[in-house]
Amino acid sequence: MKKIVIAPDSFKGNLTSLEVATCLEKGIKRVLPKAKCIKVPMADGGEGTVQSLVDAANGKLIKKRVKGPAGKLVTAHYGWLAKQKTAVIEMAEASGLPLVTGREKNPLKTTTYGTGQLILDAINKGANKIIIGIGGSATNDGGSGMAQALGVKFLNASGREIKELGCGGMLAKIAKIDTQAIDPRVAKTNIVVACDVENPLCGKKGASHVFGPQKGATPKMVEQLDQNLNHFGKLMKRDLKKDVARKPGSGAAGGLGAGLLAFTNAKLESGIDIVLDATNLAKYIKGADLVLTGEGRVDFQTAFGKTPSGVAKAAKKCKVPVIAIGGALSDDARQVFAHGIDGIESAAAKDMSLEEAIKNSKQDLANAAERVVRMILIGKKMAAKK
Repeated sequence: MKKIVIAPDSFKGNLTSLEVATCLEKGIKRVLPKAKCIKVPMADGGEGTVQSLVDAANGKLIKKRVKGPAGKLVTAHYGWLAKQKTAVIEMAEASGLPLVTGREKNPLKTTTYGTGQLILDAINKGANKIIIGIGGSATNDGGSGMAQALGVKFLNASGREIKELGCGGMLAKIAKIDTQAIDPRVAKTNIVVACDVENPLCGKKGASHVFGPQKGATPKMVEQLDQNLNHFGKLMKRDLKKDVARKPGSGAAGGLGAGLLAFTNAKLESGIDIVLDATNLAKYIKGADLVLTGEGRVDFQTAFGKTPSGVAKAAKKCKVPVIAIGGALSDDARQVFAHGIDGIESAAAKDMSLEEAIKNSKQDLANAAERVVRMILIGKKMAAKK
């Protein structure tokens, strides 16, 4: 084997995807010191996507003070890929659930304003493309806060601008949406949203009912939030000519999906597909002998929209075999074989606690990669004797 592509996800709470790839390379080199190993850090659009794409494209992290979900200043980071003039934003950095505590955990009051500030900062840096991951939100404002940061004004029944930051409770006060002052560069920016949920904006499967409780909403609040989003959806249809409330994914991140569709030219796409495109993984896989991928735990869910399945899909187009290495394997992990992954291996070679697994993860990953390569070479020798 002369060329091996290493394209794992991060091991959440332990190693970044680049660190995982480096460990796997170390194990490969023990057996094949002359092999060309190409490391392509991956993610599926969720947590860790910014770091993965920054590492993959030799980008950098930008630090920005923005208004957090409770309206207080927080420090957020986003990725900047200078060569591609692309920004990578995780909305949770500015508007995420971990940023609120106690009474602040109230989706009637939390806002996506800070996410809008990150978008505007990226545009100011010259971004012509912005990738946004919208998981882990603390908000239920339909993207109204984000829109305000971009220059949108919301007017009440008296025709006066509502000065309150866009939030779930404020939506009921809006009588008209005024987009005259929105930054004109927003419409010229290619915005791609990593969204892997199909929930609509409103209703029993909508943002408020499905995700509201985990953000602190009581049953009574859920009903109010849903009514407010329904009202906001009707205003977006009337004033913006954007009928987005029923579109799959519009309910993601408390309706931020709908807000991005309505106030920008955003497109909602599968997170792993966005990362595959941004990293240009297919180019690296072409002509490879093997692809190694992986994630913290390989189970039957790995086959559905997770990084290893996306990598396998890309590899199959080039007819290159794929092996996934997990921090652990579940009993149902073998189901991934029906979805393009040819083999699986566990980093852990013995039973151990999570704490011990994390402590030994780098060495165990290298050992697992070594085992995989040695088994493949044994297979080649057996094939050669036939």
